[in-house]
Amino acid sequence: MQNGITVSERDYFKEPFTEQELSGLVAEAGEPGVSAMFASRSPSLKKLGLTAAELSDDRKFSLMLEEPRLVRRPLVRLGDRLLIGASVKAITAALDE
Repeated sequence: MQNGITVSERDYFKEPFTEQELSGLVAEAGEPGVSAMFASRSPSLKKLGLTAAELSDDRKFSLMLEEPRLVRRPLVRLGDRLLIGASVKAITAALDE
């Protein structure tokens, strides 16, 4: 518990998302779904010699399953909300709502 809030962490490098889990998160993200969750500026993507603009959503999804560094971080669940790539400021603002 931190500051009166129960915190649960998951290291998705050690415990990668399953296809079903990632599908659920993408659905929860709504539009633009996959693109919202894809770390398009990740050095891992550059190492693959790819750019996000040239990839379909299906390919982005597959790459996120293969390489967890391509999932935009952090993913923060606050009640029924999912914050993707949120800054500390955005998380604090969401907690104050």
